[in-house]
Amino acid sequence: MRHVPTLLLAASLLAPAAARGDGPAPAPSPAQGTQARPPALEVTIDRSKVDLKGRQIEVKLSRAAAKVRIKVVGQSGAVLAEEEKPFGGAAAGTPLAVTWTPSSDETVARIEVYGHDTQGYWAGVAIIPWNVSIPHEEVQFETNSDIIRAPEVPKLEASLQKISEIVAKTSELGKLTLFIAGHTDTVGSVEHNLALSRRRARAIAAWFKGRGLKLPVAFEGLGESAPLVKTADQTDEPRNRRVDYILSIEPPRLPSGEASWKAL
Repeated sequence: MRHVPTLLLAASLLAPAAARGDGPAPAPSPAQGTQARPPALEVTIDRSKVDLKGRQIEVKLSRAAAKVRIKVVGQSGAVLAEEEKPFGGAAAGTPLAVTWTPSSDETVARIEVYGHDTQGYWAGVAIIPWNVSIPHEEVQFETNSDIIRAPEVPKLEASLQKISEIVAKTSELGKLTLFIAGHTDTVGSVEHNLALSRRRARAIAAWFKGRGLKLPVAFEGLGESAPLVKTADQTDEPRNRRVDYILSIEPPRLPSGEASWKAL
């Protein structure tokens, strides 16, 4: 794998042309005198509008927008696309959609975004949308239990081996975290299933850490809110009783509400 440069996360400024990410300011005219510089230009990315399949990203600038440039980098470090789109002075805070056409189907590892305002300043941010779901055999728990039984341990050992192999191949992307999300079927109350899925996700997370996994691990339970198979209420559906293992640099999005990743 080619070396991937050190990555900057969204909300961090990329290398500035002048100070704090702004491009060079025009020299003040006599009428301006010692007029202060405007506040630093801010570029933000709406994570909920990052569409890798549709190859589109939504950006906002804190000042009127002249144009937005993006660079899309693949997992190997290759540049998959570079695009520039003019916005003709769109007002500050306007959602600015930019699309790209990649040179290959390689997995996107990083998207760099550079926003230019109408005064000649620019600033940049980058996001790292790369993540991978670990295929695995599901651990079977007894009814209403979060105890990992001895016969289920080989499944977790196999999953740990897969996680370690992927980490070894992708460590140059940045600091990875293992995210574990628990799910249930619709048998039982919503509240009960939410609590049960959270306990089971935590139990698996604790098992991985206890077996020497050096990565940060976070967990959350989603209960019956994100079924793999849509069913009626009180339906015993084994495919919905599952746990997701996701390796990612940035936290995967969770459904709206009170769900939030919890560090082990």
